[in-house]
Amino acid sequence: MNDQKNTLFSEFDLNGLKLRNRVVMAPMTRNLSPNGVPKDYAPTYYARRAQGGVGLIITEGVEVSHPAASGYPNCPNLESDEAKKMWEKVVHEVHKNNSSIFCQLWHVGGIRKPGLPPFPEVPGFTPSGYVRPGKKVAHEMSHEEIQELINIYSEDAKTCEQLGFDGVEIHGAHGYLIDQFFWDEINFRDDDYGGSIKNRSRFAKEILEEAQKNTAENFKVGIRVSQWKQQDYDAKITSEPDELNEFFQILKNAGADFVHCSNRRFWEGEFEPNGLNLAGVAKEATGLPTISVGSVGLDKDFIKLYAGDHQTKTVDLEILHEKLNKSEFDLIAVGRALLSDPDWANKVQDGLEEQIIPFDKSFVDNYV
Repeated sequence: MNDQKNTLFSEFDLNGLKLRNRVVMAPMTRNLSPNGVPKDYAPTYYARRAQGGVGLIITEGVEVSHPAASGYPNCPNLESDEAKKMWEKVVHEVHKNNSSIFCQLWHVGGIRKPGLPPFPEVPGFTPSGYVRPGKKVAHEMSHEEIQELINIYSEDAKTCEQLGFDGVEIHGAHGYLIDQFFWDEINFRDDDYGGSIKNRSRFAKEILEEAQKNTAENFKVGIRVSQWKQQDYDAKITSEPDELNEFFQILKNAGADFVHCSNRRFWEGEFEPNGLNLAGVAKEATGLPTISVGSVGLDKDFIKLYAGDHQTKTVDLEILHEKLNKSEFDLIAVGRALLSDPDWANKVQDGLEEQIIPFDKSFVDNYV
């Protein structure tokens, strides 16, 4: 193995969970779970990435057990016995192939559109009724509804533990519900859940705390965050370095076992072009294990791909190796490159990058 790759394929201890390497399968929505139940092929789909050399798998977004959680058709949940049995099979197959697996718990918040089944009468839930700045079209959550949702996240984390998952990732990124609380341009609450960065982070803080209390010590609870939002790619939780450090400290003090920081392009610095990326800032601020993500191994980000430029080329991973070798972050999540080639990790480790199957948008519709 090339010395430059030693870090990427070295073992990592994620707060007591031993991972065989630093490669993570990023969560990717597949819309292939009718009535919330993953299709029969799901165990094979996830197992193929474990066989292909991934050390940690994070599932596609799994809707929490709340009527307003869903925002897209055919996304999985944990509610029916049938769904739970399928997730048990997924976990078994992944573990059989020497990988660990976290379930990503997801609530879309105000992204939900009226009329969406299975509860068409239920509106999108938000901190202040806003989906984006100037667009107040959703339901403003009461204090009681916030507490109810905190409990739901906690109970769903417990369910994941009972199903055999190694941990959960709370989805707090990309403009979904938790991120809507973080975002001061749409969170106008005047109670404990709005205003300062401390208050805007309280919802996430209490979810992390309650999920930790409701699960065993060896069960991992972490969170995914991003500066950008799907409603506004230039939006930020904060542009102030000190406030961003405070934000990450809040997550650490709430008991987060890891922080997964989503960039559109992992190689871009948060405050300087060649500086630390968001995961690097989080690690420096907290010392927590951090996961970075963003167009790994691809020559363009997902926005260009879905805007019509559907072809990608596999690119050199020198920058990734450099950042990992400097310990800027600990783990790297790979998304679309693993859809097109489940053996991506093994090929990189074996020096067979030229054999990697390039991603194009057609792979989104395939479940292989």
